Amino acid sequence: MRVLFLSALLLLAAAPTASAAEGWSLAPAGGSRPSFYAEGEPGTPLRDTVSVTNRGQRPLTVRLSGTGVRIAFAESRVRVPARTRADIPFTVTATGDRTGELVARDQDGRRASVPLRLRAAAPTLSALTVEHVTVHLDHIAYELVNRGTTVLVPRLAVHADGLLGAVLDRAPRTLPVHLRPGERLDLTEPWPGHPALDAVDVRLTATAAGGAHDSAHASARFVPWGAVAGVAGAVAAGGALLVVRHRRRRARADDGAAQPSRTEVELTGAVL
Repeated sequence: MRVLFLSALLLLAAAPTASAAEGWSLAPAGGSRPSFYAEGEPGTPLRDTVSVTNRGQRPLTVRLSGTGVRIAFAESRVRVPARTRADIPFTVTATGDRTGELVARDQDGRRASVPLRLRAAAPTLSALTVEHVTVHLDHIAYELVNRGTTVLVPRLAVHADGLLGAVLDRAPRTLPVHLRPGERLDLTEPWPGHPALDAVDVRLTATAAGGAHDSAHASARFVPWGAVAGVAGAVAAGGALLVVRHRRRRARADDGAAQPSRTEVELTGAVL
């Protein structure tokens, strides 16, 4: 588990300081810090120590708590002997930019506090994806998604291979877009001169500063359906003509074969 120690917050002219009740005080341990300041990645546990100093002549019991920020103390109820200082470790978790206080209350209801400021600094991450690539008659549609934490200006390269080799090869070029973190954009790449008859595999590759890189592909078939329909019509017409001719020839053959049979019947009848 990564641990970041809290550092002193620079004191401004009107900045609050660690407060003291009568006979005792509460302050950051280990120096003259007036307050606590912590910075780390979101979810990072941050540890430090707060001191309760009892300058009085009798023991002191205080209860520790936090306001504005969730704080886990090693002990929330502390007994401090007379003329003694107690150092109490505590842990907070960076979940955003927060401001709060460490608070101590004694058995008489007196209160002392120390300001605490948290800042969650998100790591810089450059990442993007290419998604939902589809090939249309005159363009290629796709989506770019910023999966990182920084604004991206992507570059795009396009390549397509057909049955006989490459049919499209466009070098990387900068797109006129600024992709914000988490943003998704629907984009198109024109392709007016695609093959008239071919099966192609299209690949889009996107890159951006910071090492962002991704690619995606889609397959498509280009078929000149008008020409195919004309050829199919001619073939169908030719086939129909052949069928008609075949039927006519068969009918003539049937007529010729039936005539002797009828003649034989007639002759047989005459003999009878």
